[in-house]
Amino acid sequence: MQETTTKTSWWRRLSQGLKRTSAALGTAISDLVTKRKLDAAMLEEIEDILIRADLGVSVAARIASAVGQGRYDKAISPEEVKAVLAAEVEKVLAPVAVPLPSEAPSRPMVLLVVGVNGSGKTTTIGKLAAKFRAEGRRVTLVAGDTFRAAAIDQLKIWGERTGAAVVAREPGADAAGLVFDALTAAKAKDCDVLIVDTAGRLQNKTALMAELEKIVRVMRKVDPTAPHAVLLVLDATVGQNALSQVEAFRATAGVTGLVMTKLDGTARGGILVAIAERFGLPVHFIGVGESVEDLEPFSARDFARAIAGLE
Repeated sequence: MQETTTKTSWWRRLSQGLKRTSAALGTAISDLVTKRKLDAAMLEEIEDILIRADLGVSVAARIASAVGQGRYDKAISPEEVKAVLAAEVEKVLAPVAVPLPSEAPSRPMVLLVVGVNGSGKTTTIGKLAAKFRAEGRRVTLVAGDTFRAAAIDQLKIWGERTGAAVVAREPGADAAGLVFDALTAAKAKDCDVLIVDTAGRLQNKTALMAELEKIVRVMRKVDPTAPHAVLLVLDATVGQNALSQVEAFRATAGVTGLVMTKLDGTARGGILVAIAERFGLPVHFIGVGESVEDLEPFSARDFARAIAGLE
């Protein structure tokens, strides 16, 4: 019963969070299909609506083609279009809806978290820490974004809030040295999960790449299997820019999975579909708000139905 209630409240938050995206799509589709029969011009317009919602050109074309099958010269309802939309989006997302591995070949399980400044990286780390702590795991957070005092302070607050240990140094300290010491200490204390925050200065890609490579190199001196996951946190409100962020961080940091945040603040939630289609990277979590409960494991079916505005 508890699980059903939790699922219902998450579904409510998800569909509410994606309201701006689903409303923009729904209104445009309803305006288009009402009082008209389906023809080639309408399918083109449906495709344009989907591209404007950031679903990506190839996905939009596939959905428009699926809408057209067997329906030419017939009246079509907005509900029919939405049902096709949900089914096609789910097909794209199902292969990438992969849970974050809960175990690693050695302890602690090391998660390296990357992303541009302002993407919600530090908050996501705090929420993940809360989830691991709720499972009874010992968690250490590492303030590896040593360039921003605010990021260090924010991580300390999350540590207090969740009961996770925090390893931090003064702003400007060497991030790789900090990570080396943190992982060594976490191993000695038999910690379960180590989550490492990193700087997100994408405008200086070379320096960022060098720093991330160095962090991984020193980690492997302590544990050759680390990091066990490299999570890229993406802000849905940046729309198409998220594609270039995935490109850049995949090249610099060897991203293994994605977390998409701020889906509640945009009508561009479709960008997640375009990213899944282009990169095929696992999507572990999505976020639709500020509270800990607003970050949940990614479900392709739930997301597809919410974006299409289906109940």
